[in-house]
This record gives sequence, structure tokens and C-alpha cells, in this order.
Amino acid sequence: MSSQISNAEPLVRIAKREGATFPQKVLVRAVAILLALVVDAFFIYFVTGLNPISVYRVMWNGTFMNTTRFSWAMRDLSSLLCIAIALAPAFKMRFWNIGAEGQVLIGGLVTALIMVYFGNSLPAPALFAAMVLGSLLAGGLWGFVPAWFKSRWNTNETLFTLMMNYVATSIVACMTNLMRGQASSLGTLNKGTKAGWLPVIAGQRYTINIIVVIVLTFAMYAYLRYSKQGYEISVVGESENTARYAGINVRRVMIRTMLISGALCGLCGFMIVAGRDQTISTTTAGGNGFTAIIVAWLAKFNTFYMALISFLLIFLQRGASEIASAYSLNEYAADIITGIILFFILGSEFFINYRLIWRHGKKEGK
Repeated sequence: MSSQISNAEPLVRIAKREGATFPQKVLVRAVAILLALVVDAFFIYFVTGLNPISVYRVMWNGTFMNTTRFSWAMRDLSSLLCIAIALAPAFKMRFWNIGAEGQVLIGGLVTALIMVYFGNSLPAPALFAAMVLGSLLAGGLWGFVPAWFKSRWNTNETLFTLMMNYVATSIVACMTNLMRGQASSLGTLNKGTKAGWLPVIAGQRYTINIIVVIVLTFAMYAYLRYSKQGYEISVVGESENTARYAGINVRRVMIRTMLISGALCGLCGFMIVAGRDQTISTTTAGGNGFTAIIVAWLAKFNTFYMALISFLLIFLQRGASEIASAYSLNEYAADIITGIILFFILGSEFFINYRLIWRHGKKEGK
């Protein structure tokens, strides 16, 4: 009888891992990256015929060759991290805000409209105040709409926020066509007067973007961890019924949190338009609204971990571009190299959260 039970037992079972320490998590992720580099080395050598060490050196140079390239990486990092920070409260509440792309676009569009139509009539302080306020309100509105429908009629927030992206993209496409008139493209806004452009600090116009994101990193961490509102977000995320039993107004928390999330995405739109691109288009967000989802999820909504993960992703993106340029590879080959690394990093989360239990009590990944 016991032999029949043993034969019926699966070869391996998956069990939830409890109490993984920080050093263990770091070790698992480090091993995952090393394995990814080994797999990448085989791909590089057998598919492209290149020296893997040389390719890795070129990838490193994409960010660290000189201070200029490093500053470009910080510029890109500020945009990605800002959106990830904006998504953190919504995701911690288990409100799946997939609409960051649209919230950034609509915030950037309002910023651009204020720059164009009020740039010559308002003094600089009032102009910047109007641009910031407009971007916050626009992004907040784009976050409020799906939250209101969710709280009132329990609509699917994933689909709703995703559709809002397409609405925002269409509005931006329409408005940029109107703004450019007979020109072939919209071009740089207020190129002659530079009205609405953020000032140059330390040789770069996007220095303010970096400073703002650093402040937001600390502020959001404190908000989620130590404030009453952050506690309410955690309780609602764990169980809405428990939150109601504890006297928390779930509807109010949901709307308030999405207002914050959308407003911060709108603020990112302001920083991109005023501090980086000085123009607006349907590609202004650059896909960061979706990449930030990976950042927020991997970091478990800890903004300091988000900064590290964001930097890693920016490093991989810039490294892929450098590889494609240096070796005349098509962009797909370079993306495969970085994609393998990302795949292993994502896969390592499984071994952090779960363990494999083999038949006869043998365990792996403990």
C-alpha cells in the first residue's frame, strides 16, 4: 500500500517559501544574473561569432564610458523611476493601473499647451506653476476616471486604464496635428524664447528632473510605510472586506490613491516635456509606462529597490543600443542579449517566493 502511495506522489511539488532573508534574496538574484551572462556568452559566441567579453565591455561603456553617457542614463532613469514611484501606491492597493503611459502623455500634453499658448504672456514663475499644476490635474483626472468607475460599479481597472492609454494617445495625436499647422512636424516648442524650458543646472537641463525624482523616492517610501494613508492602502490591498470591517472607507482610499498615482505620472509628463524633450508626441512616454510595471512589481513597491532595478533596466537598454551600434548588429540580436538577462532576473523571483520539494523529502532551492 505504501509503495502505491509513493508511486502516486509527484516527483516534485511547489511550496510557498516563508521567511527568505535579504541576503538570500540578493544571492538568488546575483546567481540569476551570473547564469544569464553565461547563457548570453553562448548566444553571443555561437550566433554572432563575437567575443562575449568584448560585447560585455561595450555594454558597460554604453553607460559608464564617460560622464556624458552616465548623465544620459540618469536622465532616462529619472523618467522610468518617476513612473514606477507613481504606480507603487496603486499596485500596493491591488489596483492594477496599466494606464501610466496615457497619464504621462496627457500630463505632457497639458504642459506643452501651456508652454505654447501662455509662454509669451506669463512670467517664468507663473508659467512653471501653471505647467506643474496643469500636468498634475491632467494626470490626476486620467487616474480618477477608472478609479471612480471601479469604486462605483466594480469595473475591470486593468482594461479600463489600458483603454485610457489609447484615448490619451489619440488626443495627443490630434492636438499635435492642430498645433503644428502646416509644418511637417511639431518640432521643438518655444525654440526661440525657451519659455517653459527648465533651467540648466550643472550643465544639464534635466538636472531638476533627477532632483525631483530623488525627493519623490524618499517621500513615497515614507508615505507608504509611515503615514496613515499608507496603512490604509496596505489594508485595502490585503482585503477590502477587512478594510471595511476596520472602518476604512475603501471607495475614498481607492479614488485618493489613484489621484496620487495619476498626478505623479502627469508630473513625469511635465518633466519630460519641460526638462528633456521640449516637445510632445505620441511617443513621449517611450513605453516607460509599461516598463515601470516590471520595476514596481520586482521591487515589491519599495522605492529604493525601484531605483536599483530602474538603473539595471536603463543599463541594459543603453547597453543593447551600444552593442547594436558597435558591431552593426540588428536591434533584435542586441535585444535578445538583454532580454535573456531580464528573463533570468524575473525567473529568480520564483525561487525567492517558492521552493521545490522533491519526492522522498529531498528539497531544492531551500
